Amino acid sequence: MSTITADSLNRGCTCRSLNAQRLNRELDGEPSLSGLADEIARTRPHLFSSIAVFISHEQFERMAAIVAAVEQVIAIPAYRDGAISRAPAVARLDFGPRGAFSGFDFHLAAGGPRLIEINTNAGGALLNAALTRAQQACCREMLDAAFEPATAIETLEEDFFAMLMEEWRLQRGAAPLSRIAIVDDDPATQYLYPEFLLLQRLFARFGVEAVVADAHTLEWRNGRLQHQGQAVDMVYNRLTDFYLTEPAHAGLRAAYETASVVLTPHPRAHALYADKRNLITFCDEVALTALGVPAPIRAILVEGVPSTEQVTPDRADALWAARRSSFFKPAAGYGSKAAYRGDKLTRRAWQEIQAGNYVAQALVPPSERLIEVDGVETQLKLDVRAYVYAGKIQLLAARLYQGQTTNFRTSGGGFAPVFLVRPSANT
Repeated sequence: MSTITADSLNRGCTCRSLNAQRLNRELDGEPSLSGLADEIARTRPHLFSSIAVFISHEQFERMAAIVAAVEQVIAIPAYRDGAISRAPAVARLDFGPRGAFSGFDFHLAAGGPRLIEINTNAGGALLNAALTRAQQACCREMLDAAFEPATAIETLEEDFFAMLMEEWRLQRGAAPLSRIAIVDDDPATQYLYPEFLLLQRLFARFGVEAVVADAHTLEWRNGRLQHQGQAVDMVYNRLTDFYLTEPAHAGLRAAYETASVVLTPHPRAHALYADKRNLITFCDEVALTALGVPAPIRAILVEGVPSTEQVTPDRADALWAARRSSFFKPAAGYGSKAAYRGDKLTRRAWQEIQAGNYVAQALVPPSERLIEVDGVETQLKLDVRAYVYAGKIQLLAARLYQGQTTNFRTSGGGFAPVFLVRPSANT
């Protein structure tokens, strides 16, 4: 009798667990979104994978422990002061909200999950909620492995709405929320635009008017943020201009600086969580000790966060020599943009790295998932994103891809649901 493990399923099971008809029902659930599933299939063919990813309970518990440990460090005033000091002045503002839809991204190393970065405007949560509910066990091994989601999925939309209402309450108390704007630059052209429509539907279900708005159309007028002449009470922010420095975002910035609008996520959240220089602290035993972090928490972070350091002139030669074992990321980067794997690094890119504000992170190769594409078995790389609020993992999702970094251009790749394998699974 052989034991079924998460690794054996990821490396040996090519069964497709996606129930496409159910996914279509999840996405087209209301008349206002009729045709959304077909639109996604036509214009974004690599958004969803048809295959699931498996992890062990131990891996999930380790991820949760790393998330909780990060939260404990961020709660320390000295840490916050240091992180905020590296950011523009707008990050010093604190109106109460924590920041919705944070994403903790992990690689599944042989010794356990490794936190490779944190993002404060992580996309895909509602899309992945629909995808996870549209799965079915498709072989005995999958059934025997206890086809179990990592978190409760039936009430995810309610949980996401409650999170956003908590962000409102933290700044506005019991005041009623009338209108929210889901904001990005030219949102209809964004790859995850379908999620904006799902969010708009979610708010409507709970009686809150929501608009999807281009950031440059927002105006700060008469002490209120306005969109097309109507007041906006709250903004769910998907901009990658994290500190609102671009001229097109001046109206939103003015409203935020005067607390005229509730903004989530906001500049302070990015400075505390997503600036990649924070990883330098999270993995540094000496720095954590100086902050007063208890030994058990230090141990979780030092093991769970790959060694990370600032790229500086005095370390340039050593980092270049060791580049094949490193991954280079801009401190304020996102979505793998301008990130370089060291073994693929050119001299020209190295000059850009030295001139920019980069960190060097010890390379943690992603694990792999076997998938069948056009009748050919193929190994795709994977990472796991934990959608987190207030230190709690709300949802896990994987991204399957080929290439140096995650993308939505790989046949058979895209978002994939994550399921737990029980320790006693046997066949």
